[in-house]
Amino acid sequence: MLQRPMCAWIVLAIAGGAAMAADSQPWKDKQIAEWTVEEARQVLTESPWAKTVTPSPDGSGRLGQSRAGMGAPGLGIGGIGLGLPGMGRRGGMGRGSNDAGSTDSGQMPALTLRWISALPMSSALLITHEPNAPSVDEDHYAIAVYGVPSGIVHGDPDNLGAELKNRAAIKREGKKGMKPSSVEVLLRDDGPVIIYLFPRTNEITRKDKVEFDAEIGRLKFAQDFFPDEMIYQGKLEL
Repeated sequence: MLQRPMCAWIVLAIAGGAAMAADSQPWKDKQIAEWTVEEARQVLTESPWAKTVTPSPDGSGRLGQSRAGMGAPGLGIGGIGLGLPGMGRRGGMGRGSNDAGSTDSGQMPALTLRWISALPMSSALLITHEPNAPSVDEDHYAIAVYGVPSGIVHGDPDNLGAELKNRAAIKREGKKGMKPSSVEVLLRDDGPVIIYLFPRTNEITRKDKVEFDAEIGRLKFAQDFFPDEMIYQGKLEL
């Protein structure tokens, strides 16, 4: 049996840990206008609207090219892909150089997913003054993928978006899957940003468990989002 002083110490330690956890995300209890730049960056990286995923190698060809390297840009036979699964430099947060995936490393790139149509995420992008930050209209849910190696994006962005549209979905338990109405490819100096747009007419509720699946070339990934955690100031923000 634990002695009373030891029990008291454990209770204090648990309470202190809970307080530290609460203090680690101070933006939750503030109005957006009160957020500091550092707090906004935390929303972009360590919040329910931001996820990091390492894809598995899959797919069948280079994005914007056919398997045989022929045909019109953006209209590859059998879909899109990377030349080889080995990537030289890890991507993340759309920052820094995002090179063409040299094959001297067996690591897959770390992709950052942001639910950018949510008010906390779109506000954080404005506060941090991210260059060429994507914008979304109010009629769509939008998930942006950062960290895709530049070397796999070839051809016209509109054609590339049409290819990617067929290889993505939002899945919900017990409900019909949602396909994107469109996909936008933003070509930036620090690497492409790929934005998947889903119509809000197909409502996502707080009770849903959401899985976002996509293939970008030979990068195939699935990532869960939890609407019950995507709450700000008592309101579901998607």
